Amino acid sequence: MQTGEGPNAAPHPATETVRAQGDAPAFIEVQFPVSKLSKECYKERKAGSGQTLNPLGKWWGRKPLVLVRAILLGLLMPATDDPLADREVFLAALTMDDDGMLRRFTGQASPADLAPFCTPRERAEYFVSEHGKLSWRPGLSAADREHLKRRAFLRMGYDDRLRFCLRPEEIDGPSAAAWERINRHLGTNARSLPDLVRQLGERRFGHVPRVGDAFCGGGSIPFEAARLGCEAYASDLNPVAVLLTWGALALTGGGPEVVERVTAAQRRVFEDVRQQVEAWGIERNEEGWVADAYLYCHEVRDPLTGWWVPLAPTWVISKKKRVVAKLVPDPVTKRFAIEIHEGASDAELRRAEEDGTWASGVRCPVDRDGNWLPPAQRQVTSAEQLRGRTGLRPWENDDLVPRPDDVFQERLYCIRWIDPKTGERFYRAPTAADLAREQRVVELVRARFAEWQNKGYLPSARIEPGYNTDQPIRERGWTHWHHLFNPRQLLLHGLLAERAAHEAGLEAAALLLMLGRVANWNSRLSVWDRGRETVQQTFLNQALNTLVDYACRAIGNLETAFCAQLAVAPVAGPYHLQPADARTVDWEADIWITDPGYGDNVNYHELSEFFLAWYEKRLPQLFPGWYADSKRALAVKGEGESFRLALAECYRNLARRMPEDGYQVVLFVHQDPEMWVDLTLVLWAAGLQVTAAWTVLTETTSGIRSGNYVQGTVLLVLRKRQGDRRGELVDLYPEIRAEVERQLETMLALDPKEDPNFGDADYQLAAYAAALRVLTSYSAIGDLDVERELRRPRTRSEVTPIGRIIEQAVRIATDYLVPDGLERTVWRQLSPEERLYLKGIEIEAHGEAREGVYQEFARTYGAREFRSLLASRSANRVRLKTPSEFGNRELRPIGQGGFGGTLLRHVLFAIYRTASDPGQDPRPARQYLRQEVPDYWQARQAIIALLQYLGTKPVGLAHWQPDVQAARRLKAVVEADTL
Repeated sequence: MQTGEGPNAAPHPATETVRAQGDAPAFIEVQFPVSKLSKECYKERKAGSGQTLNPLGKWWGRKPLVLVRAILLGLLMPATDDPLADREVFLAALTMDDDGMLRRFTGQASPADLAPFCTPRERAEYFVSEHGKLSWRPGLSAADREHLKRRAFLRMGYDDRLRFCLRPEEIDGPSAAAWERINRHLGTNARSLPDLVRQLGERRFGHVPRVGDAFCGGGSIPFEAARLGCEAYASDLNPVAVLLTWGALALTGGGPEVVERVTAAQRRVFEDVRQQVEAWGIERNEEGWVADAYLYCHEVRDPLTGWWVPLAPTWVISKKKRVVAKLVPDPVTKRFAIEIHEGASDAELRRAEEDGTWASGVRCPVDRDGNWLPPAQRQVTSAEQLRGRTGLRPWENDDLVPRPDDVFQERLYCIRWIDPKTGERFYRAPTAADLAREQRVVELVRARFAEWQNKGYLPSARIEPGYNTDQPIRERGWTHWHHLFNPRQLLLHGLLAERAAHEAGLEAAALLLMLGRVANWNSRLSVWDRGRETVQQTFLNQALNTLVDYACRAIGNLETAFCAQLAVAPVAGPYHLQPADARTVDWEADIWITDPGYGDNVNYHELSEFFLAWYEKRLPQLFPGWYADSKRALAVKGEGESFRLALAECYRNLARRMPEDGYQVVLFVHQDPEMWVDLTLVLWAAGLQVTAAWTVLTETTSGIRSGNYVQGTVLLVLRKRQGDRRGELVDLYPEIRAEVERQLETMLALDPKEDPNFGDADYQLAAYAAALRVLTSYSAIGDLDVERELRRPRTRSEVTPIGRIIEQAVRIATDYLVPDGLERTVWRQLSPEERLYLKGIEIEAHGEAREGVYQEFARTYGAREFRSLLASRSANRVRLKTPSEFGNRELRPIGQGGFGGTLLRHVLFAIYRTASDPGQDPRPARQYLRQEVPDYWQARQAIIALLQYLGTKPVGLAHWQPDVQAARRLKAVVEADTL
């Protein structure tokens, strides 16, 4: 086990320290500011490569550090009988209150940024307008400017403030005045976050908190725990994850001296390799230009025409610089020359876009005789047809380039050069001299290939088939990990690995991580970004996507990948880490915070083998006792009974490795209701009881698959189940109803209207949490055998006893949570589709635009036709149809079933008729309601209530405005209607 200790680590106090709050609920068990935390997580994610741990290397789903910090403080802070004061102190400790945000305020706000938050008098006094642009009034002192900036900043909402703030981790914590407030409320005497954590930990556990993560992944949890002064433990079945976590703790957390040592080693190795490449002359042309990027494409013989076709989805190379590749047919050889043109016209750009030769198959632009075909006449031969019934030839270990008879050939078609004298960039087609240099690269690799593989400088491992790893095998015939890299990439990476092996100790391990970064940013799976003119990373998403065209970095372009600037964020507590299965971990922790793999998640065990192939021989040398196998067979993965059993074993073990007053927090991305049932069984079987659940948005909208993707992470707070409580299923429903309503009342009381803590999904989640709290508090429920349920296969649509309980809890919540502005008596009369539509308007008014949220509410309400209610299903732009967009489509007599036959649908049609009337006269629409609604006079109050809601709730939605006005006019005449 690797161990280390932060520079400010405090020794454990005596074990007889009094535990003043052992059984008191923690702050996170009562409340959690999820709205502000979600915004802080979003800000951290949007920092991209500027995130603290990102320079160490790629990991999927690395959790935001601010979230980990909030969880730990939320677990250690006690909940008192003054919840508002508790929240103020919690936000102050996180520097998320007014005082803390002023400390984080960078002051980088222009007059135009500040003006909307200034009074008219302030704008006149401080600003002048020149040519429509605001600037500071001449003669203003710096002090006056700063004074106005602070005033305007404090008037901003949270979202606007974050635009001008550092992240909480980028400052040294609360101010002296804030510490006075924090200490006064908590009875502490802290002056730093590690000091506060130590004091709170001693009260609760009798010593500095021991925090563990047995699924450490990218290292966020143990790193932030150690930075807060906890004693941290990290393990993962996957050695790539443990290496990344080591990097977080030992390098980023090692302080400025360690980072300086690593930086010097990076520079030594990189400059050595750069000089070798220069000596070989393989990246400099006859004009003295230095290569920056090489663009390659595959080439196949089109079976329809017999022509060899270079493949690319588009032949636009740079949109900004207007660079295109032009295919020039040669009927003699039935091949295409590729010309590179800079400064292309609009017409040439359009043609280069239209002339793309790949659309899930080869799309030859000419006929058999070489005559150019209009785009509409070009036929596509699918990738499956190209590969044939028997598939592609499997590559052998020593294959570096395709063999002449392979289906997919490879071709260099463009080089981006830099003139070192001017810094100017040029795109050129490769010359005969360039192609000779390409051949020289192949020869250099072949001369070193066997030795480099033997020493671990190049991968030698085979690609094991799997869900993700089947793709390169099936689609290109690649059988070994080094096949994902072309000869130039193998030469550069091998040189870096060889020179890095001359380093020792911490520097050598750090450079191994950097080699993983290089592999990610330079492979045959690296996309050429035509908009930004840059080479993208291999893992743009959670897959190994084969490409028909890709980009390769020259050595100068690899500098940012290999010489990544590590952040300096010293840890304050000791740490321990090892590759280990969560089922066999024997370390004792007061708090376990885990983010396990689960169904519909990333196949870490497969994708990480891309990196492990570069580490496998060096890793055991640098970390004696570590294995270099992904342990794919042992990974907790998939779904169904095997997944449930494996995860239950993990959490049983972790429950054994915590004290009676300890905590666990399970981070869970919830998308499938069936997973909630599985998770309930797992935690119940492990002897854990849910005490709280919160949803925090942890992902940005970019870089996530379209459709019903997940942005939120559920935090399940757990303690050990105490006692031997038994009951019957029928007895649970009243208890669950009471618990759901209690939870919702608590959340509503803590939710300020001006800056809500909770979103619509959070209130629905409260029902899941309440059900889990009740269920997991029992040792036994009737004849429900948890072990049997864990092991029993079930069909996708099967409703289990636990599933029924959870559904009942959600129904209770939907009855209780009436959309604001709608009468409860009306809500209870509505059909599932009507409820979904009205709730959807509220969701949309709150800025929610994800299909997954609508889908979840549709499932909750039992609405089957929810997609027919949507005007748009585009990712992040999902919204409902307005009355005018519905028009008279799908309208049925009331009572005839579905949304088209509901009272609400007829009210929407009446609004549409009013809005579309040339004189906007509502009386014909009122007459329609009189005729079509059975018992109109009895339903009139419900109609008025619906019109009131539709005339007010969507008032902030621009596309609703004509219908909002129509609803108001129609409401007035219905209210005035008499017999």
